[in-house]
Amino acid sequence: MVGAIILILFLFAITQPILQHFKRRFPFFSVDLMNKLYWYHYVFWGFYFWYQSFNPSDSKTYYKDATTAYTSWFQAYGTDTYFIEFVGYPFASGLGFSYAAMMALFAWFGYLAFVFFYIFFKENIKTKVQVFRMDLITLLLFLPNMHFWTVAFSKGSLILLGISMFAYGMRVPQKRLFILTLGSLIVYHIRPHMFLFLGVGAVAGYFTGKEKVPFYQKLLVYATFIGALIIFSDKILAMGNINLEEGAIESFQDFAEGRAASLSKSGSGIDINSYPIVLKLVTFWFRPLFVDAPSAMGIFVSLENVLYIYLVSKLFDRKFIPYIKNSSSLVKMSLTIFLTSSLALAFVMSNLGIAMRQKSQVMYFLFFVIGSFLDYKRRMWLRKRAKKKELMAANANVVTHA
Repeated sequence: MVGAIILILFLFAITQPILQHFKRRFPFFSVDLMNKLYWYHYVFWGFYFWYQSFNPSDSKTYYKDATTAYTSWFQAYGTDTYFIEFVGYPFASGLGFSYAAMMALFAWFGYLAFVFFYIFFKENIKTKVQVFRMDLITLLLFLPNMHFWTVAFSKGSLILLGISMFAYGMRVPQKRLFILTLGSLIVYHIRPHMFLFLGVGAVAGYFTGKEKVPFYQKLLVYATFIGALIIFSDKILAMGNINLEEGAIESFQDFAEGRAASLSKSGSGIDINSYPIVLKLVTFWFRPLFVDAPSAMGIFVSLENVLYIYLVSKLFDRKFIPYIKNSSSLVKMSLTIFLTSSLALAFVMSNLGIAMRQKSQVMYFLFFVIGSFLDYKRRMWLRKRAKKKELMAANANVVTHA
């Protein structure tokens, strides 16, 4: 544990140049806020380290395999679980990191994901949108459930980093090609099907967005993701046991049923395997609520889910559909990724415990859509207020001269 604490302090030190770099590039970037977020995130590392002492955790298996199952680094290379062990191998086997230190390292990957999402939100939401008199972006960065599942030696922290790098890179892909490519590769290696959803969202967003995107930029996005989907199609289809000759839908349904049955053996939470798809989606997004999880942890998660419901209620507005029709490529991309990935994940979810972990991958795309819509409404309100002030000033001048 002492080694893990030293590592946390060391990671904090090497984080400072990274934050200063972003501060120089983005005037809105707050180093102080990101430093507070760092220590907030590691509070959850401590809590999760205590939690896994009394509960099953995949991180224990990953650490055991990373230290004992392979004789060389590239022997561990692969997708899904293998990639987590591949990333962990040089630290666990080569540098002799303890289990606690590996948890601390992967928690840092999770923290960097929040930094990239912070920039993604602040770059594209121009006004200070508030909820409960709090800045919406700050509120979203400090959601407890998002941090709890991104501090372990597991898929959660690393895939969120990949997704956040992808979102950050899509703002100006031609200038952030390295970050965009690296993030996409991380996602592909952990969950190839999630890479598919990112690619579909990117292409859909650039095809339908309101911006006049240069042809070369559209071509770059299309060629990159369509080419990657073709190259990696066998692996993506294999992950879902999809056989095109037997029918993609039928194959996926068989896979989903088998995967859900497998996940249900984890024994955590309420069985949702038999729910209709609409109820599965609602469960995936907004449960557990207080009656589902009476424990202390369940109450915290339920409070967060109530916030989700409140934020989504902001979309039940007659202006939302016209806004979406004329929205930016990033908004349409985010909505496409959120809906397609939610549908796929909801099919294979079997209980609330699994859903609580999985939804952290996609909820920030929904939050971005909500934040962008609220930003649009606020800009319209500010514009109307400015015009009203101009009209009042003009009328006052007329009266004065009369």
